[in-house]
Amino acid sequence: MRHLVAIAIAVGVLPGCGQSNSAVSQSSKESNLRAAESFVDTFYAFESDALDAMLARAADSIPSIGFYQGWAEGGNYQIVNRMPCVAKEPELVSCSITVQDDLMLALGIDFNVTDTFEISYSDGEIDSVEIGSNDLQVYWDAREWVNEKYPELTRIPCKGMFDGGPTPGECVRAMVEGYARFAASDDFPEAQALLRSGQAR
Repeated sequence: MRHLVAIAIAVGVLPGCGQSNSAVSQSSKESNLRAAESFVDTFYAFESDALDAMLARAADSIPSIGFYQGWAEGGNYQIVNRMPCVAKEPELVSCSITVQDDLMLALGIDFNVTDTFEISYSDGEIDSVEIGSNDLQVYWDAREWVNEKYPELTRIPCKGMFDGGPTPGECVRAMVEGYARFAASDDFPEAQALLRSGQAR
């Protein structure tokens, strides 16, 4: 009889434990979502000290994310569309933000890039942050062109680019100048299209 009671208690307790774990998981997911939204707030408020504090447990992400925040501030990133953060997994949140920036304006292209932050959590703290963007190929072509044609423009200000360099704002402003030169050159894709069509630039 004692064994039957023990089994009955165990059977009665197990469903309760499952529900409790589910509730904890849901609460953790909601907490991570709120924290991710706060991270985005801090990033685009360009509060570097607050951002570093949020990344205290994600030291490996600080050089790239910190540089990118300074780059975004120097490039006058303006939010065009901020999508709600989404929990892709219990401990992984994805936040996508579309921005207008000086680089695309310098190229004269009507396109707003979307940055996506992939934020991983562990025990309620940010464990790592990775960024992806849907940049057009011309964006990368422009950077390569600037580095090849005007290396003196970016060599010093872009030292440690996206790897903890000390002057991200100066770097992006130098790139903006270089992108404008690219847009005005015969190497710019639009210029090549005009030449092929027989029109003068």
